[in-house]
Amino acid sequence: MSTVPTDNTSTKTASNKTSDAPLVRSESINLMQEMHINENDIERRKEWLEFTEKDVKHLAELNSIAQGYADELIKSLNEHFKKFNESSQIFDNPEVLKRVKVLQKEYFLRLTQGNYDSKYIEERLNVGNVHASIGLDVKWYLGAYNFYIQSVGAKIFEAYKDDPNKTRDLFLSLIKLVFMDIGLAIDTYIFQREITIREQQEAIRELSTPVLQVRGELLILPIVGIIDTKRARQITEKLLKFIRDRRAKVVVMDITGVSTVDSRVANHLLQTVDASRLMGATVIVTGLSPEVAQTLVTIGVDLSKLNTVGDLQGGLAEAERVLGYSVTRVDAENLVTNQSKK
Repeated sequence: MSTVPTDNTSTKTASNKTSDAPLVRSESINLMQEMHINENDIERRKEWLEFTEKDVKHLAELNSIAQGYADELIKSLNEHFKKFNESSQIFDNPEVLKRVKVLQKEYFLRLTQGNYDSKYIEERLNVGNVHASIGLDVKWYLGAYNFYIQSVGAKIFEAYKDDPNKTRDLFLSLIKLVFMDIGLAIDTYIFQREITIREQQEAIRELSTPVLQVRGELLILPIVGIIDTKRARQITEKLLKFIRDRRAKVVVMDITGVSTVDSRVANHLLQTVDASRLMGATVIVTGLSPEVAQTLVTIGVDLSKLNTVGDLQGGLAEAERVLGYSVTRVDAENLVTNQSKK
């Protein structure tokens, strides 16, 4: 159901937010390609709904009726939207409301104009994508379909009241197409949320593997949580980039917060150590838990390549030693006396 413009007009969403980002235009993005919907998938959807050429002819017969009730339907739909705070936000802007009415009419009339091909699918996907992008909850979006079906159904039954079989056939053909539209709309919502989840996961991974610079040639890499193969690869790539950019000579990799390590992850860590060595940096691993240590021994990992120290404090001390720094305790009283003399 089209309830917002699909161009660059900013509009308030159903969650009372203002979208300043450009909305998606059908010519600017090929959602079919991104969502892996092809001609074969379109045909399979039609087959599943038993949508045939007979249904296309039935819908064509409804086109003249649709032209007559379109304006009345749009008015009723918008009045229905205004009854609910969550959906009425869309209509705060008179200019937006004006454009919405035009687009809604185009959307409804397109249902009875034939040619339900890839272009039709792309148009429907883009409409659903816009609503998902601006935050209009799916229940309001699908509720508009329900309103449409009830309103149009009443018009069809009234127009063909003397031919109940004809009424049934026309109405069922419309239902099939509406359900295909609903399926496409839900797909776009799922697609948008999958993108959001992936972006959030990427952000979490980025935050969970910070590389910290202690001094000019010393880096600390604290690792917390579960390490899978993908995350292990990301850790390696990020660390090597920091070694190059910061010209690091020693890296303290603290895995105190890692509870489990399998053979693939262990091998990735060893590869990280080897790659760091090739770039001129020594890796010191600290915080090995008893469970992880036992796992490494059990799965037969070559530990000769690992320079391990019990905890982070010991790892930093070893790193200072490797870099040639000497840490000397200074008596606090003598330090105060010396500073006062200056």
